[in-house]
Amino acid sequence: MNQNRLVTVALTALAPASWGSTYFVTTQFLPADRPLFTGMMRALPAGLALVALTRRLPRGDWWWKAAVLGALNIGAFFPLLFLSAYRLPGGMAAVIGSVGPLWVAGLAALFLGEKPTLRTLLTGIAAALGVSLVVLKAAGAFDAIGVIAALGSSASMSAGTVFTKRWGRPEGVGPLVLTGWQLTAGGLLIAPVAFFVEGAPPALDGRNIAGYVYLALVNTAVAYWLWFRGIGRMTATSVTFLGPLSPLTAAVIGWAALGQALAPVQVLGMAIAFGATLAGQVTPKKPAKSTQSFSSAEDNQLELSMDVTSHPVRR
Repeated sequence: MNQNRLVTVALTALAPASWGSTYFVTTQFLPADRPLFTGMMRALPAGLALVALTRRLPRGDWWWKAAVLGALNIGAFFPLLFLSAYRLPGGMAAVIGSVGPLWVAGLAALFLGEKPTLRTLLTGIAAALGVSLVVLKAAGAFDAIGVIAALGSSASMSAGTVFTKRWGRPEGVGPLVLTGWQLTAGGLLIAPVAFFVEGAPPALDGRNIAGYVYLALVNTAVAYWLWFRGIGRMTATSVTFLGPLSPLTAAVIGWAALGQALAPVQVLGMAIAFGATLAGQVTPKKPAKSTQSFSSAEDNQLELSMDVTSHPVRR
């Protein structure tokens, strides 16, 4: 793995690592039983801020493409994610989502022509096995709705990853702009459903506000920028194999901050999942398809522009 790819993988990995903190923030800082409102508050303010910052709107068929990607990556993913977080203990919701590599392997074969190799499938199974060991030993009762929601959120995000890779980005549009479009579209999709199902917004105290600010800025605006940036530079399968970092982070936070015990079999599962994450980054060398990549000069210019315009949302 050359240095440029190593940097790309490391930066992209910060996104799922950040998402692993979602479950701790949700249960410790946010109002109870408001998954739709929480999903809206995570996506819409961040999306509108990024659109205002970048001052770019979709054109042509990118209006509907941004809406579809926003629905998959945000509009469906966030409510299901938070529903599972509210109903499942600790990192259980996140670790169930580790089946993402298997979802993506199948979808990438259909829509990207990335035929899954035996190594890819075995690595995906190993990742799922590793996190399953953590799930089976997690504290708390089995909740069918929570598990279904976690699986649904994984399927939605996997489809969004594949179609983000398939459609790429419009010429001259960087990951920050694409992030703003998707967060706004997804947030607008969630908003009416949230008000219809959950009613008026709850009263928020300082702790709630701090939790939402963290989710909107660090956990969403910055993390999704890094994630979509990675999708533009890596294969869909390689990107999604970084997903297990989310449950691993969630499990470590649950142990360190909430006093949740980690049995030896869970530690073994975490080691297996982490090993699968590393193995998923070893890809055979192939000529990059021009329709799914950007030139180095264009990427450098985009990154220079994003470094200047994205300063207010950087950590």
